Amino acid sequence: MDKKVEKPLGDKAYLSALKQAHIELVKLQEWVKHSGTKVCIVFEGRDGAGKGGTIKAITERVSPRTFRVVALAPPTEREKSQMYVQRYLPYLPAAGEVVIFDRSWYNRAGVERVMGFCTDDQARSFLNAVPGVERAIVDSGIILLKYWLEVSPEEQTRRIEARITDPRKIWKLSPMDLKSYSRWFDYSRARDEMFTATDTEWAPWYAVHSDDKKQARLNVIAHILESIPYKEVPREKIKLPKRQKSDGYEEPIFARHWVPDAHA
Repeated sequence: MDKKVEKPLGDKAYLSALKQAHIELVKLQEWVKHSGTKVCIVFEGRDGAGKGGTIKAITERVSPRTFRVVALAPPTEREKSQMYVQRYLPYLPAAGEVVIFDRSWYNRAGVERVMGFCTDDQARSFLNAVPGVERAIVDSGIILLKYWLEVSPEEQTRRIEARITDPRKIWKLSPMDLKSYSRWFDYSRARDEMFTATDTEWAPWYAVHSDDKKQARLNVIAHILESIPYKEVPREKIKLPKRQKSDGYEEPIFARHWVPDAHA
């Protein structure tokens, strides 16, 4: 997955491109609601690959009622006894929804396998079954997009170290992250087998170079927009109405406690 090194995208160019991308995502949102389309987007990748930032870039200007992000906690004892993908199925989109999985049923093929939370037999059984499950998802009318964010070893190290030293990022670091960081090649082997088994005609994988976070976010958004045949929904011209007259109303001192200006 080598890629020619390009000049990093500057902040001004990035923000300008992101603004245009957000405009198109809002158009997509309105079309999804209008047409009753169902969209499911899966994000996978190693720790530090940039999944969270990419999802935030997608969702920061759209409605959370239409674009729903699903990031499930570890399974309960009851859920562990279920068919593996069962706990994810209730979160699939209904008409007029876009559901984004920040990690998904592919946990079984990745972190669970590498960290020993499932056996190799369980992982291979999952890989054999999931193409059929995804075929059923697609046949039900859901547009399914699967993205793997690929980060280099050097960039992953830089990002994990930042989680150790930056007080704003310490919540992103868990003991599990440190253990998984040391198992780079185990993850590579698990990724390769996952791609081989589940990169299907009806639900292909799309890989994204993510060392340049800004470029990766724009590339993913552009690909989503290209992959969904949306159209701009006509809108009625909006005119702001006049406010009612006060009819003698006078503003009282209605609050005794005001939040002080912290940076005055």
